[in-house]
Amino acid sequence: MTALTEPTRCNAGDWVEVERVLLEPADRSKNLPPETAEKPLRMWIKGFAQAAGAVGAPMTVETMTGRLVEGTLSAINPGYFHTFGKPIPELVHVGVDLRARLADYHAAQPADAGGGANAQGGER
Repeated sequence: MTALTEPTRCNAGDWVEVERVLLEPADRSKNLPPETAEKPLRMWIKGFAQAAGAVGAPMTVETMTGRLVEGTLSAINPGYFHTFGKPIPELVHVGVDLRARLADYHAAQPADAGGGANAQGGER
């Protein structure tokens, strides 16, 4: 066993990622910048392996929503590495402030002012 290496084989039921080519360069829009248009449009899908397999081999996965998707096995036990960038200092406290304002507003409303819904949650 080699330490600190990524596994290259998975078993059925393992959390994996497959890669698919959605559009080849010839099928992509002509309005794209050349450096984008010359590459295929790819997508990566995470899910549970439906069979044992090796990285680089065809694989079917079942996604968290139950879809079966075919692709090429690209990773075993992949993580999530997305980011929306650094927080904007001026916006960091907006959610907290808004919740406090809404709580104050609701506390100031009369008990029978439901805004259109009755006590059972239905419409009037």
